[in-house]
This record gives sequence, C-alpha cells and structure tokens, in this order.
Amino acid sequence: MSWIDIFVTYLFSLKYLVYGLAIILLISGIDDFFIDICYWTRHFYRKFFVYDKHEFHDYECLYDAPEKPLAIMVPAWQEHGVVGPMAELAAKTLDYENYHIFVGTYPNDPQTQEEVDQVCARFPNVHKVVCARPGPTSKADCLNNIVAAIFLFEAQAKFEFAGFILHDSEDVVSTMELRLYNHLVNRKDLIQLPVYPYTRKWTDFTSGHYIDEFSELHGKDVPVREAIAGQVPSAGVGTCFSRRAISMLLREGDGIAFDIQSLTEDYDIGIRIKEHGMEEIFVRYPVVTPEHEKAHSIWSGKNLRESSVICIREYFPDTFNTAVRQKSRWIVGIVFQGMKNHAWSKSWSMNYFLCRDRKGGITNLVGFIAVLVFTQLGLIWLVQSLSDDPYHFLSIYGDEPWLSILLKINAFFLINRIIQRFIFVKAYYGWMQGFLSIPRMVWGNIVNFFANIRALRQVIEMGDARRVAWDKTTHDFPHLDDERSARKAIGQILIDLGAITEIQLDKALKDKPRGQRLGRYLLNNQLVTSESLVKAVAEQAEVGYQNIEPLNISAGLITLISKGLAWRYGIVAVNYKSEQGVMLASEEYLSPVSLAAISRQLKCQVSYIITYPGQVQIALKAYYSGETFTDPRVGVERFELLDKNMQQQVWAQYVEGQWSLLEILSEYCNISPQVMNQILIGYEKNPLTLTDYLLDKEVISVEQLDTAIVIQAKREPNLAHLITGALNACV
Repeated sequence: MSWIDIFVTYLFSLKYLVYGLAIILLISGIDDFFIDICYWTRHFYRKFFVYDKHEFHDYECLYDAPEKPLAIMVPAWQEHGVVGPMAELAAKTLDYENYHIFVGTYPNDPQTQEEVDQVCARFPNVHKVVCARPGPTSKADCLNNIVAAIFLFEAQAKFEFAGFILHDSEDVVSTMELRLYNHLVNRKDLIQLPVYPYTRKWTDFTSGHYIDEFSELHGKDVPVREAIAGQVPSAGVGTCFSRRAISMLLREGDGIAFDIQSLTEDYDIGIRIKEHGMEEIFVRYPVVTPEHEKAHSIWSGKNLRESSVICIREYFPDTFNTAVRQKSRWIVGIVFQGMKNHAWSKSWSMNYFLCRDRKGGITNLVGFIAVLVFTQLGLIWLVQSLSDDPYHFLSIYGDEPWLSILLKINAFFLINRIIQRFIFVKAYYGWMQGFLSIPRMVWGNIVNFFANIRALRQVIEMGDARRVAWDKTTHDFPHLDDERSARKAIGQILIDLGAITEIQLDKALKDKPRGQRLGRYLLNNQLVTSESLVKAVAEQAEVGYQNIEPLNISAGLITLISKGLAWRYGIVAVNYKSEQGVMLASEEYLSPVSLAAISRQLKCQVSYIITYPGQVQIALKAYYSGETFTDPRVGVERFELLDKNMQQQVWAQYVEGQWSLLEILSEYCNISPQVMNQILIGYEKNPLTLTDYLLDKEVISVEQLDTAIVIQAKREPNLAHLITGALNACV
C-alpha cells in the first residue's frame, strides 16, 4: 500500500471525525449564540425603554445607609509577601469603617503568621485566625475555621455581622466595595461582583487569556444567567453572603458552612443558596466620578461606565503549568464534583445553566481537537493551492453538502465568538487588549485542553472526584507604591529620635500589659518624655503637633462633635473656619478612611493635629462623659502659691497622667483592641453614657467597672500632691 493510499484512508477517517466535531461545535455554538441573543436583547431593551426613563443610580446614595458590620474572610496558606500587603491596602483604602478582616493561617506556616501579625498590630480591625489542622488543607476548611473565629469575636464584642465576604490574599478590592454590599445585604443573600484580572506584558498570552474569559463571563454570561435562572455562581472572591445564608449553610452542614471536600466551594455554595429559595444578585455597578469622566478618552476604546464598575482586581497565573493546575481544579470542582453533588433540579432554566457549566468537560477537548484537525486541513489546502499539479485530497469533502453547511454555520458562530470576545474585552481594557483577545482564543483552547486532561487523569486515578486533593495556586500582589507606603512603628521612630534604645524598646514590648498602648507604657514608666512622644506620633501621622488647653474649648466647637464621634475616634474640635473646615485634635494617628468618615458626618472638610498626652482625654472627660465635670484646679489649696511657670508645669504633669477608662478596661478585662474598636462603632449614635453603654451591652460587669475606676484613680496623679512636690522643690 502506497503512502497515498494510507493518507487517503486517514483523510476518510478524519472526515467522520470532522462530522462529529462539527455537530458538537454546532450544538455548543447554538448554546452560546442563545446567550448572546438574550444579552443583547436585554441590553437594548434596557437602553431604550428603561434607562431613557429612569436615571442611573447615583453612587453617592451608597453613603446614605448606616454602616452595617461586615466580615472579610481571607484564607492564606503560604501567602507571605502577598497577604500582608493585601490586608494593609484594604485596611487603609476601603471607604468604609464598620468591617473586620479575618485572615486564616496555619500552625505550620510561621512566615505568613508573622506577616499577618504585623498588620494586626497596626490595624485593630484585622484579625489572625490559626486553623486547627496543619496546612495545606482545602480552602473550604480554612474558611470554616475563619467562620468559627468570626462567631467567637461576635460573642466577645456583643454584636452580629450582617455580611460575610470572600476574598483571596492576592485581591485588590475596590474602595467602594463594602458600601455596595452594605446597600444590598439586607435584601440579597449572595452578592457577586465582577472580576477583572490585571494585565501583564502584551506577549503574556497565558495570563492574558484570563482577561478575555472573565471579561466575557462577567460582562455577559453571568448577567444573563441571573436574569433567566435567578442563580449566580460565586467567583470565590468578591462574594458577599448575608447572615441568613451563612446561618442556613451552618444548619444544613451541622455547623460546617463550606464543604471541605469540594475544590470549588464557592460554586457549590451558590447552588445551595439558590436551592433554598434565597436571593442572589450579580452587580455591575459603575462609579463614574468627575475625575473619571475627565480622564476618560473615547480614543482608548473603553466604555466609560463599563470600565468604572466596582470590581475585584488581581493577577492570574502567567505560566502554562500554573494555569493548567488552577483550571484543572476548577474543572474537577465544577464538572465532575458538580455532577456528583448537585442533581438536576425541577427548573428548566437552572438545568440549562448546569448543562452549560458541565459542557466544558467536552468542549475543552473538542475545541482543541478541532484546532488540530482544521489546521491539518488548512495545510493540505495550502499545499494544493501552491502546487502546480497537486493531488486533490480535499475533494473527499467536496461532495458533502451537509458537511459544507455545518462548516459554514460553525464558521459563522466562530466569527461571532471572536466579535463577542472583542467587544467585552475592549469595553474594560481598551483597543489593544481587545485585538489581542483574538489570537489568545487559540492559546486559551490549548490551556483548557491540557487542564481538562489533567482533571480527567486526577479523577480516574483517585476513583472519585471528591477525593481529588486541593492544589494551591501561587499568587502575586501588584506593587502599588504610594498606596501602601508603610507607616513607621512608634517604637522605631522613638529610636530614630534618640528617645529610647533598641534594648529599652524590646523590653517595653515584652513587659507592656496587653491592651496598653506602647507610648502610654513608655511615658508612664518615664522612659520617654511627653515632648518626644508627641513628636513621634506626629511624625508617624505625618501631621503637625500642638499644645492645647483642653478645658478652654469653646461651646461652639464642642457642639460640632457628637459624643459618640468624640469617643469613637478620640477627638475634639479645636478650630473651625468655613473655608478650611474643622481642625481636630487627637493623641493618635487617624487613618484617611476615618477622616473621610468624620468629614461625611460633619459635612465639611476636616484635618487634624496631634496633641500632647492626656490633653484630649481630659477634654473628653470634661465635655463628653455625660457627667458633671469641674476644673481640677478650682478650689485646690496652694495652687495660687505657685508662679505662672510652675502652675503650667504642674498642670502639664497632671494632664499627662490622665488615663483613658477604655484603655484600663481593655487591659483589666482583657478586651482586645479589635473588640473595643467594634464596641465604639456601636456606641457612636447611642444616647447612653459610655460606661452605661458598656454595661447595657454586657461587655463588662458592674464589678469590673468599679475595679477599673479604682485602677484609674490610682494611676492618675493627685493634683494636690503635685502642688506639694512643686512647693517643696522651691524651698
């Protein structure tokens, strides 16, 4: 048999393979085309019959709703170098205050724990959770440990979180994300935001194909799924669950919310929540600020509203092997475990989208094989076209009208796919990425094919999809320069100023009681002066410092700040000018987020200065304690015997020695800074005095309060004794 006979036999076999591939691609193409029709019909209907009659929702309205407590859950196994910057950036930039970040770490991962500890030391709303079992376990197992820690924290702080948010350690969150969740969490049980990967080099097709897939998935497919079936698959990041949803998952799982054997616990939970009749929503919410409008250029190719949606940004794998590993985990979880865990429902629409989820197990293989087959046929056609007297091998296919029709229809669907992909990538990323998405479709097919092969091999080797082990993906976090410039620690600043030595700092950190601020401990033990401490705090905060007279603040300035606001942030107003706003005084650093929150409540611009130790504390006692306060200098014998200079020194000593009852309660009752911070958030608009509020919430007992008051009285200096000491020194 000649090579020609062998080749013709091969082509005949290939012919029937082409038939099979064409039919499968036709079915998949019709499926995708149906989604396209649904999306564009809905898009134009809303454009011409909804948006022309109703204005877009103004993002400023997100500030109207009172801040509900929200918990962010971040699993972290071997995420040193990533989780710290992520938690720090979120804690510094989120335009929201009533939230806490819970980072799940492992007992055998000290590097990640150390990094999280550093962030926790600077931000009282960041918590480290250590899982019960050594890592690596599954992401679901880590999340279950985090949920348990959240409920323990709630019991300590006497409150309940309204929403539970999923994030990965590499996520860069939108500053408005929590405000959007806050706006929706009472009405929706699963809220999913779009994910838009960061771009790398234009030649990096591996990470680039994630851009293409997420742009189309979260720009078109998921919105159509929500509109038709009312079900939204969680992306595992940027997902907020209501308290109702978490409670239901805990009841259903006998105290375990996330299925530890599932590799895609996020996808699994989205279906479980829908099965219980709860509400799910996918939110594309643009925040178009005047600055954004000004910077936007029509030549960029980006859509102004589409490119300004509140979303999650992160880097995706940029090597072939890591992408295949990650996608094979998704395929095992969604296709193989999904078929085992979730039976077909009574809803045709839900079954349709389950089919779409699971068809990837076939189309990932078919798409790659089709590329190989049609590449061969294309090369044969090219040889025939360039040869003078060629063998007409492709004539085998020429007398097959049905095959010709199939190929033409599939060619139409392919062109449509390219156009759809281009439109959705360009809308967010612009012209360049839109055009790059076309060749990246081929590379994406290759990645998906090998991911499917790996997933099949894993399932066959284990004999059960639920026994496939978790396979972690290595993460990158973007370098954001100024946005996460580190705040120097007070101890290091004091060393740089020459106020203390490294040996003194190490000893102080070791001996300092829990709940007591380092600066307060150093000052109380006469290791630093109030002058050096105020300089250090001002340098850390990058603001000025000033000596104020705490009992000489005008009534007008006092009424500017509410009682709850004053105690919540430890502030008093010391100046107000209509063109410059309110000048605040604080003894501690105030974050930009805190300043923004204060500014919104006062409805004017705010700035602040650092005051000497004790000055704000005595002002808070005098004006915001709810109790009668008398100037301690009034009626004190022999105070007038001191000259002006000595009077100022004695008074400065007395003020410097003032202790916050909250700090003593934190120390004596072992209340963590995180718990105390949450308590103060709850107190902000409460009419009770602070001590009555703490008693009412059962944060402390009457006996503990009495003991703390006694401790406060012992620690604070006696003005009469200071006067006597000053007079004796003059003799």
